[in-house]
Amino acid sequence: MVSSDAARTTGPTPSPSPTRRVSTRIGAITPSATLAVDAKAAELKAQGRPVIGFGSGQPDFPTPDYILTAAADAVHQRVNHGYTAAAGLPELRSAIADKTRRDSGITIDASQVLVTNGGKQAVYSAMATLCDPGDEVLLPAPYWTTYPESIKLAGGVPVPVTADESTGYRVTVAQLEQARTDRTKALLFNSPSNPTGTVYPRDEVEAIGRWALEHGIWVITDEIYEHLVYDGARAEPISAVVPELADTTLILNGVAKTYSMTGWRVGWMAGPQDVIKAAVSYQSHLCGNVANVSQRAALAAVAGPLDAVAEMRDAFDARRRRIVELLNAIPGVECPTPQGAFYAYPSVKALLGKPLRGATPTDTVELADLILEHAEVAVVPGEAFGTPGYFRFSYALSTDALTEGVRRVGELLSEIN
Repeated sequence: MVSSDAARTTGPTPSPSPTRRVSTRIGAITPSATLAVDAKAAELKAQGRPVIGFGSGQPDFPTPDYILTAAADAVHQRVNHGYTAAAGLPELRSAIADKTRRDSGITIDASQVLVTNGGKQAVYSAMATLCDPGDEVLLPAPYWTTYPESIKLAGGVPVPVTADESTGYRVTVAQLEQARTDRTKALLFNSPSNPTGTVYPRDEVEAIGRWALEHGIWVITDEIYEHLVYDGARAEPISAVVPELADTTLILNGVAKTYSMTGWRVGWMAGPQDVIKAAVSYQSHLCGNVANVSQRAALAAVAGPLDAVAEMRDAFDARRRRIVELLNAIPGVECPTPQGAFYAYPSVKALLGKPLRGATPTDTVELADLILEHAEVAVVPGEAFGTPGYFRFSYALSTDALTEGVRRVGELLSEIN
């Protein structure tokens, strides 16, 4: 009879299962497609190829000088060299409350603000604070690639509600109602939108807000592109349009887009005090305070003027008009005119399933790969945003690069019969 100890040592030692080296929760995450496209473009550029990238979701303007000065001064202040409150510097929280009143017409107290490491952390912290396992979050699609992953990481279930170019990528109350179940906890609302540039008009914002209020559904509203609107459009804050939503709304925002501060990593979440208090407790264990120098820079930004964003908006507006004109001139491409942010989201469904350079792309992932290889242009396929058959083009690049990039794409796609 073989002893149990001998039995355990007989034969080769099994290798750990690869699926068990990483948790199921983390292993299920889909990497950020926009960052992956940027990384691939950078890799090819490093090889000497003249790649033009439309993947980047960041303004191509420098952070304004007065913000840099505030950061430089902060570096030499010893008070910024140690830990500070997990919720954020009191001065910054107060300035964010003032900025919210100024720009959105919503009155909040500094105690209702949590400063986060960029907008992405604000999104995840909102989900982690609100969602229990199995709670459903309605997610208008096309959606920003990080939204569904944040919902799933928090134990929630993303429920896409899809709109297309025929409605300007705006979902309706009827669609939301059809998707609602007894597990629906929240609606994630983003206007102006990434990836489409869609801006919901006031009457539609009100209708959606009234519907959420009627059914006791939380609204998580991402307002990061609030100042980048065109053609007289206005970003209508949902809890300003429907004030009764104040107790069931979380406002997400940050300095990244308005002040060209993507790398500074300062965002925030604002909402009811009990929820913010819980989110602060969570952040105290997750990471503690946001870097103090970045917070001081953000304080200068939100307390300062909006001159810089006005200049950026004018430049983006000219590029917006140019890229829409160029894209719509390509046979088989249909591009609605975006009213906000700095993205165009054309449909290329008419070009799929047709031969191109020895291949027959059946989805926009395959078509994007062909464009990168043969036209040396990087675009983000619609699969990343929950809607295959589309591309996202960021027009946060020079007009010359934009024009040349779309010209290359059009030249390649013209080979499709």
